[in-house]
Amino acid sequence: MPVHPTPSQTVGPFFSLGLSWMGAHELVDPSLPGAIVLFGRVLDGAAAPVPDAVIEIFHANPEGRFPRATQDGWTGFGRALTDGDGAYRFVTSKPGALSENEAPHIDISVFARGLLQRLVTRCYFPDEAEANRGDSVLRSIDDEPVRASLLAHREGDGLRFDIRLQGDGETGFFAW
Repeated sequence: MPVHPTPSQTVGPFFSLGLSWMGAHELVDPSLPGAIVLFGRVLDGAAAPVPDAVIEIFHANPEGRFPRATQDGWTGFGRALTDGDGAYRFVTSKPGALSENEAPHIDISVFARGLLQRLVTRCYFPDEAEANRGDSVLRSIDDEPVRASLLAHREGDGLRFDIRLQGDGETGFFAW
């Protein structure tokens, strides 16, 4: 009997069933001074929304440190599920710079159906132009549109960071 490889499988579509209890999109109280809203949409290569994706964020505290988990109530980790329009939303605080060579940023992981592994990117802040110019990761990206895709944009009272999985305007993702 011939042996055939097991067909590859993709992640999902089980997110809203299996992970909805893990939603932690508010890392800080929205009324806290300095609280920020980070929101956006996850879009596929045709600019269609990707519903049922999971977005995870992780970042330093406002002092630029990763304290022990739950120290002073800060974990730096959040998870949100996208809705039918591919939208997600977090309430968090702006992280401080980790070093002279790293501008304040939020690490983002994307899990969605059709992906064999998570995608990893970063979200940088538009009001940190000088720090962004000195950031070693941003400086290592020669492609200006890719570099620009890592920058959030002010919109209303929050920061918009759309994540395009492929195609025109694709978000820059990192190998890990």
